[in-house]
Amino acid sequence: MDVLAFDTATSVVTAALVRDGQVLGERVSRPVSVLEDAHALLAGAGLVPAELDAVAVGIGPGSFTGIRLGIATARALALALDVPVAGVSTLRALAAGAPGSLPVIDAKRREVFVELDGEPHVLAPAGVPVEPGTVCVGDGAVRYRAVLEASGAEIPPDASELHVPRACFHALLARDYGAAERVEPLYVRIPDADRASA
Repeated sequence: MDVLAFDTATSVVTAALVRDGQVLGERVSRPVSVLEDAHALLAGAGLVPAELDAVAVGIGPGSFTGIRLGIATARALALALDVPVAGVSTLRALAAGAPGSLPVIDAKRREVFVELDGEPHVLAPAGVPVEPGTVCVGDGAVRYRAVLEASGAEIPPDASELHVPRACFHALLARDYGAAERVEPLYVRIPDADRASA
């Protein structure tokens, strides 16, 4: 089974091509270039889009614009190619890349997204419950390094790939493949546009 996976929810865009659990290729890019990355991955594996079996996409939490872009791209590909799609939490993909760690995604507005007891939450960085020695990963951990380290957390170096929600983990974690329209974003809080109009 050939799965194209990507995540556009954070400041780093990742894409991967996975065949039966084996990573055929992976790309990390800035700015958003997910379709270009997908094309390069398929070409590198000697595949054409029609040979894909499924798409896996990061559903957030993260940047509202990034999440929308990723899900719209996944839906369009799935409809055009007549393949199923699965959404995967960006927090869970980060956790899969650093087992035992606490993923922390920058939520802007001086807040971060974390998963506690299996549920995503938005908190002030100082409110993230960390035990001494807890390893925190993600762009939120990098941005709020000083605050988290003051609470006892350990943060890998800024350039560590542990901070990147690698798309290969989206493909490996994806389980519930189905119709494109079933994939929903995981925003955690209401978008700024909705808040302004309320």
